[in-house]
Amino acid sequence: MMHKNLKALYGLKYNPFAPDLPLEALLVSSKLESFGWRIEHGLAHEGGFAMITGDPGTGKSVALRLLADRLARLREVTVGSIEHPQSNIADFYRELGDLFGVSLRPHNRWAGFRALREKWVAHIESTLMRPIVLIDEAQEMNQTVLNELRILSSARFDSVHILSVVLAGDARLPQKLRHEDLLPLGSRIRTRLVLEHATADELRACLMHLMKAAGNAKLMTRELVDALCDHALGNYRVLTTMANELLAVAAERELDMLDEKLYLEVFAASPSAANKPRRARAAARR
Repeated sequence: MMHKNLKALYGLKYNPFAPDLPLEALLVSSKLESFGWRIEHGLAHEGGFAMITGDPGTGKSVALRLLADRLARLREVTVGSIEHPQSNIADFYRELGDLFGVSLRPHNRWAGFRALREKWVAHIESTLMRPIVLIDEAQEMNQTVLNELRILSSARFDSVHILSVVLAGDARLPQKLRHEDLLPLGSRIRTRLVLEHATADELRACLMHLMKAAGNAKLMTRELVDALCDHALGNYRVLTTMANELLAVAAERELDMLDEKLYLEVFAASPSAANKPRRARAAARR
């Protein structure tokens, strides 16, 4: 019902502030484009580790979605993603086996180690491209699993990389890799993307892009756009969460346009308005 209202009231093809936006609706900044190019033309051919870091809500998930799509469009490239980074070694091997179609026996780690490496080497010999594994929330990974991944992905006394790995996580990830037991992995990060809190102009560009891509660049007044960008704490997730709440209220009331008056009614006039910055930070952490 909400979707029908958005089409009828505002001419929107979809909710521009929903988490599950189509890929073509995502804004690709020059920073994201540069990182994607380096992975496509470097890591995918040579193997090794890359890392995406940033506070919650700064765009790590968007970066991974864009990267996964970019790599999937390359010929003969195998791309997989780890869904459960908290796994122990046995479960981690099971997941890798599922990703690459290798039958593994959890009680025989050596056999799994050898089977995966043979699969990857055969892929490289036939395509000259490394298989690629994307791991979100990598700060949750077990230290032993991270070290296993490092050893699993290299050959010939660490002179050849047979796997490409992109780790993504919050500030705890680089801090974790500074631990003395993980320094060998930390020193192997070849390509980095550090995402920081956005400026008001960057938030504004994102908001305008989302509305235009969804079919209505004039969904909000300029004053409302400025108000949202000024109060989003430099956080894209906070920005879209607030915008989504306003859109839902506007659709429920069948308002013609979203303006600053609506913003004041929904947020500033709320009994918990004094706690809005705190609520915004909490939303960014989720």
